[in-house]
Amino acid sequence: MISVKASADGLVEDQAPRFPPAVSGDYILRQPNRWMNMDALLDRFGRRIEYLRLSVTDRCDLRCAYCIPEGFKGFEEPEHWLDFDELERLIRVFAGLGLKRLRLTGGEPLLRRNIVDLCRRVSAIPGIEDLSLSTNATQLAAMAGDLKAAGVTRLNVSLDSLRPEGVEKINGRPVLDKILAGLEAARATGFQPIKINMVVMRENAAEIDAMVAYCMERGFVLRLIEVMPMGDTARKMGYVDLQPVKAGLQHRFGLIDTVLRGGGPARYLGTPDGRFTVGFITPISQHFCATCNRVRLTVDGTLHLCLGQEERMDFRALLRGGASDAELADAIRLAIDLKPERHEFVEAPQKLVRFMNMTGG
Repeated sequence: MISVKASADGLVEDQAPRFPPAVSGDYILRQPNRWMNMDALLDRFGRRIEYLRLSVTDRCDLRCAYCIPEGFKGFEEPEHWLDFDELERLIRVFAGLGLKRLRLTGGEPLLRRNIVDLCRRVSAIPGIEDLSLSTNATQLAAMAGDLKAAGVTRLNVSLDSLRPEGVEKINGRPVLDKILAGLEAARATGFQPIKINMVVMRENAAEIDAMVAYCMERGFVLRLIEVMPMGDTARKMGYVDLQPVKAGLQHRFGLIDTVLRGGGPARYLGTPDGRFTVGFITPISQHFCATCNRVRLTVDGTLHLCLGQEERMDFRALLRGGASDAELADAIRLAIDLKPERHEFVEAPQKLVRFMNMTGG
């Protein structure tokens, strides 16, 4: 991978990591303005970045095969986690540059202590129009009401099977009853929409019809997701091309193109009467890089510019090294300006070695 370093007339390439492990405010301020897009958060390819996916923990109570393998030990040390003051400050700087959407992810975000307090703090930041949360729902039954009161507006819930044995095999724990109870609590609390994320692989492809019926009955939005080659375990799960699945559902239910609130990459179809909506997230068969509007911040303060590439910026070093808000803003602009055009999941599926829980879902 190439790195960026300062030179007399701008930035030059060198054979080292693209971003220094710790980028100082002085380093940022010495970069020429042509590398810092002053038009809010617009990258080199004309994409406006207005969506941050914030991983508040890399810990999880499940062991989903496509995310975090059984026996995984490489968790981030708690002293490296950004605390709530640091997170709130950084999000305020992002919001001042045009960030509108924030999603809390993990790991499992509901395992982060006092997560409701963080939700309350970040939902009150001027400029943040949409605060959503991705969860496996094992803790949701007891927390749904508090999350809604704290400003969370939307939920995405991972559910890969409606069979107890299917959940235990794919997700590593016998937790189907907890997930379903969490979903019912969220529905009773008034969350709308509730999106069900089903990662489709050889193990559960035959269960799509059952999941469609379940979501239709309860008014949930179903999102079918192609497995991404994040780590060896995900690559072994058995990729399923969702294009034939999409065509089949479209034919059976007369689905038409529709738009659903949210800033994510799903392409949605719905029934003409609005009773059912299904989204397709297809990073392999039909990637969505040209319209990518998001970046990811990990629990240790690393900003990843692309889920499928290694470009990143260390904000923990800046936050704990005395950087001003202006220096943080300049660091954000520099990072966004170096966001790659697209991932290489198809061309180089072995390229990415980090697991999904390390980046944030």
